Amino acid sequence: MPTKYSGVDFKIKLMSVGGKRLKLTIWDTAGQERFGTVISSYYRGAHGIILVYDVTRRETFTNLLNIWAKEVELYSTNQECVKLLVGNKVDQDKERAVTREEGMALAQEHKCLFLESSAKTRENVQQCFKDLVLKILEVPSLLENGSSVVKRQTMMQKQVYQTPRGGGCCLH
Repeated sequence: MPTKYSGVDFKIKLMSVGGKRLKLTIWDTAGQERFGTVISSYYRGAHGIILVYDVTRRETFTNLLNIWAKEVELYSTNQECVKLLVGNKVDQDKERAVTREEGMALAQEHKCLFLESSAKTRENVQQCFKDLVLKILEVPSLLENGSSVVKRQTMMQKQVYQTPRGGGCCLH
């Protein structure tokens, strides 16, 4: 079950990829602009970032292009961070507002991996994480900095969002 920090889901996921058992720390911001100043800190030190848009809603694609892709470039401190662009809801192909080709072009422009998925049917959901992790494993500098940086960042994030009594959010 995810832990909530000021509207952002925090999850730990164990995964086996390429014969290796890995622990992923996942911060799901769900595109919540109201937490924008806090969310920018999640990009710092990230080894991988997944940007998701809804293929049936063009504005999510436009927002991704105009807001989220720019934030990643601005706030990501890891130059070799692996990025994955995911078009979701491919199960609703009749309502599609963003073509696969548009998604692929945006991914190429921002040097991202690309995949389309469906959370509803689970099509390519696991594949998103596997592709991202496999690409991270190919980058030696990401492996060297690995878990110690992530653990330190996770602990700092937890401390920022806890009040002295240990509950809730203390953003003002």
